[in-house]
Amino acid sequence: MTRRLRRVLLPAPRSFCAGVERAIEIVERLLEDHGPPVYVRNQIVHNAHVVADLESRGAVFVGELDEVPDDALVVFSAHGVAPAVEREAAARGLDAVDATCPLVSKVHAEAKRAADNGDTVILIGHEGHEEVVGTIGVAPERTLLVESADAVATLRVPDPAKLTYLSQTTLAVAEVETIAEALKQRFPAIKGQGADDICYATSNRQAAVAAVVEEADLVLVLGSANSSNSNRLVELARTAGVEAHLIEDARAIDPRWLEEASTVAVTAGASAPPRLVDEVVRSLAELGPIEIVERVHTRETQEFLLPRRLRPAAPNRGG
Repeated sequence: MTRRLRRVLLPAPRSFCAGVERAIEIVERLLEDHGPPVYVRNQIVHNAHVVADLESRGAVFVGELDEVPDDALVVFSAHGVAPAVEREAAARGLDAVDATCPLVSKVHAEAKRAADNGDTVILIGHEGHEEVVGTIGVAPERTLLVESADAVATLRVPDPAKLTYLSQTTLAVAEVETIAEALKQRFPAIKGQGADDICYATSNRQAAVAAVVEEADLVLVLGSANSSNSNRLVELARTAGVEAHLIEDARAIDPRWLEEASTVAVTAGASAPPRLVDEVVRSLAELGPIEIVERVHTRETQEFLLPRRLRPAAPNRGG
C-alpha cells in the first residue's frame, strides 16, 4: 500500500450516550456494592465489548427471568422491559433494578397514556428488537407494529379516529418521518410527534455523520451487529453513495477497503466504547501518515440520574 497522507474525519458526537453510560454504571456499582453475581436480563446495551467486560467482573447475562435464581439481584437492560416482566420479578421476590434509558421510559409512558385514552398505538419500529418488545408490552392488545411506509397501506385499525403513533428511539430520522407521513396520509386524525421519539443521541450521531459523509471515501462505524442505532449510521452513509461498514473493532477492518480511500470517516454508535474509535485511528496510523480532523456537530451535556438506591447519600447536616 502507498504511504500517502490519509485524512481521518471524526464526526462528533460519537460513542457512548448518557443513557448507555447510566446503564453501564448501574451494573458496575451493583457489582461493587453487592458483589457478583449480578444478573442482567438481556444485554445491558447492544455491544459485545461492554458485555464481555461486565461478564469478566461478575455480571451474568440471561435471556429470561427463569434463568435467575430466586431472591437474586437482577438488572433490566437499557432497552426496557414490558410491565409483565416487572410483575414476574416482583412475584418471585427478585431484587430488580431498572436500567431502562429514561428516553425509552418516556415512550412507554406515552404508550400507556394513549392506550388509557382508548387509542390504538401504532409503533414504528423493527420487529423483535428488545425496545420494541418492551414498548408493545405496555399495551399489547392495543398496539400495532409498523416497520415500513409500504406496510401502512394494509394496516387495519379498530377506529381510524382513535390513533396515536410512537417510534422506537434508535431509528433513522428520515425513516420515521417517511412512515409518519404515510400514516398521516391514510389516517388524517392520527396523533403523533414526527421523529421526536427518536432519542437525541441517535439523531445527533446521524446528523454528525451526514455533515461529513460527502467528504469521505469510506465510513467505518464501530458497533455490534445487533445495535440498531449503529446500523442506521451505516445505512445513512450508504444511502449517500459512500462505502460504509459496521465493525466490532479495529481487527475487523479489511485492508482492501482502504486501498482507494484517501479520506476515512470513523464514528461509533451510542453503545460502543470510545476506546474502540481510538484503536481504529491507531490502526490507520500504522498503515501510513494520517491527518486527524474532528468535526463537532453538537456537544452533548445530557446526564441521567442513577436509581435512588445507587445515588451517593446526602451529607448529614445535623448538629
